[in-house]
Amino acid sequence: MFKNKKMNKKSDIKIKLGKRIKFLRKSRNFTQEEFAEKINIEPQSLSNIERGKFAPSIETLQKISWALCVEPYELYLFEEISPIGEIRKKLISIIDESDIVAIELYNYYLSQKLKTLR
Repeated sequence: MFKNKKMNKKSDIKIKLGKRIKFLRKSRNFTQEEFAEKINIEPQSLSNIERGKFAPSIETLQKISWALCVEPYELYLFEEISPIGEIRKKLISIIDESDIVAIELYNYYLSQKLKTLR
């Protein structure tokens, strides 16, 4: 019984990692085929990773993080990510309420934008 719970947790990590990679890939407007070519793996292998069927090797994780312009640990940040429209509405609401917050958010946005351009 304990082994089953342990295996389910491992599977959950593979599924979460796959979803995170898929989200980041799509947010950078890569198709599976384009991204698979960029990281030098077969599209079917990428599909298996994104569905949580297989865990990527350390080497593949490094290629994925490089291609997505993120640090490898960022692939494991599994918190729920809000849709861009929802984020935009929240930001506009906060900006409308405070100039100081607006400046801080703008600076943060610029720093994140610079990360994606590297």
